[in-house]
Amino acid sequence: MLPTLRSILDLPLVRDAAPEVLGGEARLDDPVRWVHVSEILDLTGLLSGGELVLTTGLELDKELSEPGRTASYISSLEHAGAAGLIVELTAPRERTTAALRSAARSASMPVVIVRRRVRFVEITEIVHRLIVAEQLERVERARDVHEAFTVLSLESAGTQQVVETAAAMIGAPVVLEDLQHLVLAYSARHLATTELLEDWERRSRTTPSPAQAHGSAKRIGPEGWLQVPVGVRQQLWGRLVVPVPQSTGGDDNMKVMVLERAAQTLAINRLAERDQRELSQQAQAGLLNALRQPRGLSEAEALARAGSLGLKRSPYYLPLVFRTALPAAPSLSGDPLAGQQEERVLLETLARALKSTASSGLTASIHSGSVGMILALPARQLEETALQRLAGALHAHGGDFAPHWTIGVGRCRSSLLEAAAGIDEAAHVAETAATLREPGKPYYRATDIRLRGLLALIRSDPRVQQFVESELAAVLQAEAEGRPGYLELLGRYLESGGNKAAMARGGYLSRPTLYARLAKLEDLLAVDLEDAESRTSLHVALMLHRLRGQ
Repeated sequence: MLPTLRSILDLPLVRDAAPEVLGGEARLDDPVRWVHVSEILDLTGLLSGGELVLTTGLELDKELSEPGRTASYISSLEHAGAAGLIVELTAPRERTTAALRSAARSASMPVVIVRRRVRFVEITEIVHRLIVAEQLERVERARDVHEAFTVLSLESAGTQQVVETAAAMIGAPVVLEDLQHLVLAYSARHLATTELLEDWERRSRTTPSPAQAHGSAKRIGPEGWLQVPVGVRQQLWGRLVVPVPQSTGGDDNMKVMVLERAAQTLAINRLAERDQRELSQQAQAGLLNALRQPRGLSEAEALARAGSLGLKRSPYYLPLVFRTALPAAPSLSGDPLAGQQEERVLLETLARALKSTASSGLTASIHSGSVGMILALPARQLEETALQRLAGALHAHGGDFAPHWTIGVGRCRSSLLEAAAGIDEAAHVAETAATLREPGKPYYRATDIRLRGLLALIRSDPRVQQFVESELAAVLQAEAEGRPGYLELLGRYLESGGNKAAMARGGYLSRPTLYARLAKLEDLLAVDLEDAESRTSLHVALMLHRLRGQ
């Protein structure tokens, strides 16, 4: 650290000169940036702040003819930002001493007199040597910090390692938090974790995040935290803080420098990790599309390219598609990028799930709301186990994430290209299963969707839509006119297989009321509900109507 006036007064050379502090004791520990020797009183433009001024004060002896000369001199030094003033008074100069004592009482800057002769050049030489040594130490420290964090960047070190390195260099606890004031990583050093993180969110919110935190050693907030933002330009995603008071000691500027280099390392590593992840996902998406439309691609070439992206050669390959069950969610939330973000989270979750097992796979977004996968299986018997683990990975992710995705499973193949061709079948299964009113299975196969799957394929055909309108026109008209309940009644009746007694036993309606309502429904539809073909036709129309509403 830079020398202070207190440390300079403690030098043997100065102690022998019998120094006496006349005023400004509170600032004796301010750093001294340079030593300036001058016998002139007007130092305007000669000082830049932080200098210790040495003088014999001969010009101050004119106080008798120019009262206030001494006070004006000290005031000008304070205004220029001087760190202190040392005046050599070896001869009996009582008037000058009295004037200095009077002016020093109202000065905030330390004012010191020495009664014995001292060589100013020796003071200057010693102090400047200390300052240069401190500057050299600072340069060496900055180099060490730069080298340490450069290595961490090159090694793509983890977040916790970067935070711990910063805390070790600063010698104080360091906390990394996100923009919601949630702690992402921390190093408590010798402080108890409970003490460091107690009531963290409230304390953090009372410490503002200034836009120009870089390069500033200013302590902020009621607890005097040092902090720097983490991120790139306007894309900030967190901040690093030293949540301890200044009493812990050390140079705040050096601490901020360490924090800044740590923040840069965190930002670079995060960008590199994201870029590496996105490049890998792009490569897998390109290969998956190529496998689905081979155009001359041989099985051997397909296996070689897939192997380069981590897909192990296996006797069996299983096509899967993960389909969002809430395709309208992004637009409803007002964020058009929400769907892409959800797909990105799914890709990362699946990648972690594959790493935790002996399986490997190609995973990529095949179109909006759908993520495809070709899963390599070492044995056919492991198919159910692998599917259960993938489904479990979605649920283990937590929150409402898992219910948003439906898994469609294609047929297991011994050829990679054949499995890739089965992606379309798996996509159809997943899309249809996502329309189920009460999905309850962890994954679905073609045998699980059956007629609904066929209807999902043709539901957009105008002729099919006309069929639905023709079959259900009467009940839909009744619903539109404010006579609800007929559509629900029809659905319950058809789902019970036309068994009125079973409907009544189920407690839906009392038997007389149910029979009366069914009679009205039959009259409204103008069909015989006892006729099997009529019930089949209505059931198909109702399923198509519900599919259209999904």
